[in-house]
Amino acid sequence: MSRRQHIAAHSLSPAAYAPYGDVLMAMSYGQPGRPANQGTARRFDHLAGIENLRPGRASLNVSVFRCSPASSFPFPIAQLERHPGSTQAFVPMNAQRYLVVVALGGDQPDLATLTAFVARGAQGVTYRPGVWHHPMIALDAETDFVCLVWEDGSPGDCDVVELAEGERVAVELPP
Repeated sequence: MSRRQHIAAHSLSPAAYAPYGDVLMAMSYGQPGRPANQGTARRFDHLAGIENLRPGRASLNVSVFRCSPASSFPFPIAQLERHPGSTQAFVPMNAQRYLVVVALGGDQPDLATLTAFVARGAQGVTYRPGVWHHPMIALDAETDFVCLVWEDGSPGDCDVVELAEGERVAVELPP
């Protein structure tokens, strides 16, 4: 069996991303929303499942990540992480586009499932508990992301795997 050395990133859609988490965006699942704020807004509810599998130990951490844009492509994937006890959500504050890299697996990522998506600035994402993912990859410009995750400061908050040189896969952007 030959190992993939390159994968192409695809446009982020709720259906394609479903095995890994949810896409956060207005009308992402076809619902029209409902009027809110005295008619000046539309509200879209229940867009994602948010899980804390460590109740009583971990608290919700709301943080901001400021990410520098990737400087060259294909982009090498050398590290993956997962949060086994919590959903992790990222909502861009000022993005044009960003790259989302995910994989399934148990104690180790299954690199045969490694997939990359190009998200638009109006799309946020969640990672289900235990889903392997690369740290956020900004495209085009420095990007701020609001992050929500349950943490208690222990090693159980996040598992990180460094990929050996021969395991690394490079992500290519579509033309």
